[in-house]
Amino acid sequence: MSSDLPAETPAAAPPQQMGAAYGLGRFLIAPLARAVYRPHVEGRENVPRTGPVIFASNHLSFIDSIAIPVAAPRPVHFLAKSAYFEKWASRQFFTAIGAIAVERGAGQKALDALDQQRVLLEDGRAVALYPEGTRSLDGRLYKGRTGVAFLALQTGAPVVPVGLIGTDKAMPVGAKFPSTSERITVRFGEPLDLSPHGPATSGRARRGATDEIMAAIHALSGQELANAYNEAPAQNPIERIKQVLPHERL
Repeated sequence: MSSDLPAETPAAAPPQQMGAAYGLGRFLIAPLARAVYRPHVEGRENVPRTGPVIFASNHLSFIDSIAIPVAAPRPVHFLAKSAYFEKWASRQFFTAIGAIAVERGAGQKALDALDQQRVLLEDGRAVALYPEGTRSLDGRLYKGRTGVAFLALQTGAPVVPVGLIGTDKAMPVGAKFPSTSERITVRFGEPLDLSPHGPATSGRARRGATDEIMAAIHALSGQELANAYNEAPAQNPIERIKQVLPHERL
């Protein structure tokens, strides 16, 4: 596989300081969420308590990005689309649960998002990512995009695979509020050292590392495999051609 990723990324801005809103969120929101949803958590002992770590999870529901920070034994940061930060109340909530605003998209936007995650990891923090790229609407596990593996190989951070079960029932796509009657399960797998696959600049290494991550997620979630990428329907002939032609999905 050829590579269009840079061998080295330029220096990025210092990691965002989460401030009082995040501290308050960790103190209030996480215990409240645990009390209301009673998540069944497995494998917390697998999560490194210090140093950089990447949580790589399946993605079934909007509340996945709340379930992981609530279940993890350490603070976790994830990227959320910038539209969530436009209103004051929404901005305070997403900041409180560890979200960082990002312009979502492919190409350069995807590389910029990865660079933000890299800076957080270099600061010794934990980040959560979804290798599928977007939520699964049919409950199947889709092929992983290589951005997570690229980040892990570039930084040397271990990857903790995560299997989420039941979040799609707790808050189905289209629901305005989560249900309190559904109990979810969060499974943390053993950390993966992906360095044997090779350098981040190798397309073969990124693909192999991605496949290892997805196999670990599948073992934890037990989902049916889709054997395809989770992509939005092509809006025009050019997009349709791009989806059909072999290329690396970040």
